[in-house]
Amino acid sequence: QVQLVESGGGLVQAGGSLKLSCAASGDIFSIGYMKWYRQAPGKQRDWVALVTSDGSTNYADPVKGRFTASTDNAKNTAYLQMNGLKPEDTAVYYCNANIRRVGRPSVPANYWGQGTQVTVSS
Repeated sequence: QVQLVESGGGLVQAGGSLKLSCAASGDIFSIGYMKWYRQAPGKQRDWVALVTSDGSTNYADPVKGRFTASTDNAKNTAYLQMNGLKPEDTAVYYCNANIRRVGRPSVPANYWGQGTQVTVSS
């Protein structure tokens, strides 16, 4: 079994900062990458950021220069540092990880966390 648990969401004023965490646990052999997505009410789930196991990152245009993704491979945890938050960043944030499990290292699969709410007030 593999589980992803996000944390760190909350209510913040515009211009403020939050740092989200996504901790993966279970029979993990390796993690190829972890992605962050967000979904605002009534809207589709959008990709936000990607961080690979070697630290490479990529970002969606709306968050470039404001959000920073990172990973602690020893802890199987990814982070999303969000600065300069705007009301339009309000959404449920989800992490997604590409994981190879112990005993099945040649068959990677994608896993989702349960999400964490981020609300930015104006």
